[in-house]
Amino acid sequence: MSLNRLQKIISESGLLSRRKADLLIKQGRVTLNGRRAILGEKADPDTDHILVDGRDLPKKLDHKVFLLNKPYGVISSCQDNHGRKTILSLIPSHLRFGMYPVGRLDFDSRGAILLTNNGDLTLRLTHPKYSHTKTYLVWVSGQPSKSILDNWRKGILLDGKMTMPAQIEVLDKVNHKTLLKVILKEGRNRQIRKIANLIGHPVQDLQRTSISNINLNGLQEGKWRELKTEEWISIIN
Repeated sequence: MSLNRLQKIISESGLLSRRKADLLIKQGRVTLNGRRAILGEKADPDTDHILVDGRDLPKKLDHKVFLLNKPYGVISSCQDNHGRKTILSLIPSHLRFGMYPVGRLDFDSRGAILLTNNGDLTLRLTHPKYSHTKTYLVWVSGQPSKSILDNWRKGILLDGKMTMPAQIEVLDKVNHKTLLKVILKEGRNRQIRKIANLIGHPVQDLQRTSISNINLNGLQEGKWRELKTEEWISIIN
């Protein structure tokens, strides 16, 4: 017997988010074995009969997670009104149904991005309260001083709000550019590029190499692979 909270069972079926399931249980629109369900109670989806608005739950989704090494010039969305190539187009057509990108990676950036049909995983990796790290290799123009990088590490006022502390390491200096390893616990829109412009050292190239504990590990640009459950389940647990 595998008991889980009703709202978790409903959200994992793909029918509703956990928050929406909470609301429906409170409204009396969920029944468990023929009676009105109570918020917080547990059930076994294999043996208990759960109805939402009088209908059976869909069969539990077969959760899939794909790691893609996004090339430059590809859109991090499922479709594009301007006919540009999307990350979904890099996945075989028979595997695309129900798959959505986890967060975004700029058109002019490259590297690791995830596609999944798992709502819990998407929430954990995109909601700021979970603070999962993302690692980037960034070539910037010029050679930022130690004081400039220290300010970035501590936090910079960006769009009216301080950024969270970041880990910044100088990996290389070649001619008039510097290679930085940047580890963030937040993912604001074009955050690294905006900060680099603010400090006077614009980005020349940006590659995301890892998302939480999931790394590219030699995956070629433009290629993808399906992750094993043990590679991503710890993010949810």
